[in-house]
Amino acid sequence: MLLTSGQISVFVSSSVVFIFTSLLFLSGYILQQQTVNSLRAAINPHLPPTPTLPTSNPVYQKHFGTPPGHSFYDKFLASNRPKGGWAKVAFVSLLRRHADVCGAVMGMRELSDGESMAQRVLMYPRAWDEKPKDNKAKSRKVETSRRLLRKAAKDYKVMLQPIDAIPSANISTGLTPEEKYPLTNLLSLVNFNRIISLQAPGLVLDATPLDLLFTLPMEDPLLGLSSTQETRANPSILLMLSSKETYTSITSSLPEGAYPDAEFLQRAILDAAPADPGAQTRLLAETGLLNEDSIADFNATEFLEGTSYVRLVDDGIPGPEFDVSKEAWGRARPEGTQARKAWEAVYARFREARIEVCGLDLEQPGKAEEVGELR
Repeated sequence: MLLTSGQISVFVSSSVVFIFTSLLFLSGYILQQQTVNSLRAAINPHLPPTPTLPTSNPVYQKHFGTPPGHSFYDKFLASNRPKGGWAKVAFVSLLRRHADVCGAVMGMRELSDGESMAQRVLMYPRAWDEKPKDNKAKSRKVETSRRLLRKAAKDYKVMLQPIDAIPSANISTGLTPEEKYPLTNLLSLVNFNRIISLQAPGLVLDATPLDLLFTLPMEDPLLGLSSTQETRANPSILLMLSSKETYTSITSSLPEGAYPDAEFLQRAILDAAPADPGAQTRLLAETGLLNEDSIADFNATEFLEGTSYVRLVDDGIPGPEFDVSKEAWGRARPEGTQARKAWEAVYARFREARIEVCGLDLEQPGKAEEVGELR
């Protein structure tokens, strides 16, 4: 049977349509697969290798330098737990003076509100629990401290740990609270695998990056982090691998019968905390070092949102809990507009929290607590 010219024309047209349709389908399929692979790579990125302390490690610097928001921290913490789990790590504050108690309780409240997964411990002198001699009433400072400690235990699930003064305190007079209750007490918490001590006074603005410190491997049992290399001798964050072996090793290397804080810190690796000034993200900052000229494009709002812990230490101001003169306040404030805005906001938050958490107004600065006032 011969095909007519019309049938041939229809056949040729159909063939051309089929061929081009097939080519279009194949090109679309290839493009779709490339898009799907790109999406998979974007949705499921490979996490960087687990960083190692101390901060000289470039990967550790990357974690705290330019973190892409909380989703990064949350994802990392979801797949990286501390050794022994979160029940074996803790934030610990060592209280040696009554003036320290309110700030420490405020810090525990901030960690609780920030949903930190670590345990919380307050260590305080056992003498605060003892009955005064001659059946005298406890001092107002002792009663206030005990009230705040009970509040911390009840409201913020804080474990309270009384500690004894060093043995030589019974025969030596004139010892300061720091000498009677040295930092080595922190290492006595051998039931935890790792502890972090935030040096007061300060504010926890974001607890999640601090929790990340519990998951990072440590090369040495003691690590101190400060805001800058110049302030390494006075670290604001102490990380410790607590164990009986560490406690014995450190205490046996210190002078017998005394455990000076300065010599204790000499056993630690001291380094500056990582930060990315350009991105306004940092693990640690100090109010006394806020200066608009030293930080490119400093922005107060970004600073408050991108900093984990701010330590309030300024020349001429004995502490954020004290009401100082306008002259002292003016001398301590940074000169830059944005730096001053951040500085004032941090102090305002501290004072507001002091009233809200502790029910205490600002105190008048006076002579530092004497040893006898500890009771």
